[in-house]
Amino acid sequence: MRVPDEIAGEAAPDHGAGEDLDRIIRRLVDGQPYGVLCTQGQGQPYGSLVAYAMTPDLEAAVFATQKATRKYRLLSECAHVALVVDNRSALPGQLMDVEAVTATGRAHEVATGPEFEQWSRLLTDRHPYLNTFVRSASCGLFRIDIVRYFHVTRFQEVRQWVPTRPA
Repeated sequence: MRVPDEIAGEAAPDHGAGEDLDRIIRRLVDGQPYGVLCTQGQGQPYGSLVAYAMTPDLEAAVFATQKATRKYRLLSECAHVALVVDNRSALPGQLMDVEAVTATGRAHEVATGPEFEQWSRLLTDRHPYLNTFVRSASCGLFRIDIVRYFHVTRFQEVRQWVPTRPA
């Protein structure tokens, strides 16, 4: 039985001109529970695997990390980040069908309070096994305010999408 692309997170063979880029990005990020968070420090780039969740409008993402890590320190020093999500694990042997999206933006730690409850719920609704971790004192919860997305197909076809924010 074939799993629909929307569930499996697989690339559709041809998106065609009719499918909106935001819907393509939504399908890809919904199909992949983990991404690579790209940070920087002392002139060096770093990549870290994170479990994430996106807001319905794709304007923000949320993830959690231990406070006693290089990732947390780098985030505290520089808010500029990228989150890379791809579907290569769903497409072994089909290299030209792999899609990737890079969301760029700024990460901010979410302080305890109503905003923390909102963001932690978004993350733990998608990743229930993180509930205890997210609420521990040793954990930092971060929101990424996404500025733009770069969607790549066939390793060379790049399209940009910018979330629209209310004025």
